[in-house]
Amino acid sequence: MKILKVPSIICTLAVFFVSARAEQKSKSCSEVRIAYSSKGFNHNDVPNQGVNGAHLKVCPQGFSCCTVEMEEKLSQQSCSDLKAPVSQLSDSLRSTFTQRHQHFDQFFRELLENAERSLHDMFVRTYGMMYMKNAELFQRFFGELRRYYAAGGAAVSLDAMLADFWAELLERMFRLVNVQYDFPEAYMGCVSRHTEELRPFGDVPRKLRLQLTRAFVAARTFTRGLELLPRCWTRSPR
Repeated sequence: MKILKVPSIICTLAVFFVSARAEQKSKSCSEVRIAYSSKGFNHNDVPNQGVNGAHLKVCPQGFSCCTVEMEEKLSQQSCSDLKAPVSQLSDSLRSTFTQRHQHFDQFFRELLENAERSLHDMFVRTYGMMYMKNAELFQRFFGELRRYYAAGGAAVSLDAMLADFWAELLERMFRLVNVQYDFPEAYMGCVSRHTEELRPFGDVPRKLRLQLTRAFVAARTFTRGLELLPRCWTRSPR
């Protein structure tokens, strides 16, 4: 961080303080004029002799070789000296967080794609056509996970989505196992309503809900933070 120019301004003011005290005896501002002009300012801004510094904010408020105009120019120079390194640092931080957000977002989406692909391949090998006929259920499941990751709870309720997923999965499996029967919709609705009591999948739904909630809430919070941080630097005054 190149805020090393601050000491240069402080040193300049220190020269004024020391010189001002020295000039209390000599009544001359020649040394201050030299120090002031060495910083690129017009030496004519410096009075020939000390003046009343009652209105000064930085320089000594007694007898002083510093004027309000000189203080203002020094303040502007300080801002100019600080602006470039601070702006450079802000741009660097904004670029860093933008890249981190892109990398993590890509990484997490690839994890989802790999999980969906692995599950699909395993179910194809295990259940064959029986799974293929119902593959859209799992495709919708992963699609809803992606929607939640992208838009949050305002777009998808994880609890409701998972409840619907397990209810529909139970209904499809129930029909496959009892393919010789033709169950009316009212009967299947009754089965779905009593899913929690029947617990056909054991404790798997509860564990999956906890794991997905923890993983996706944490991932979304993290990636959202990385996405918003660069905007803070963009909107902050320089």
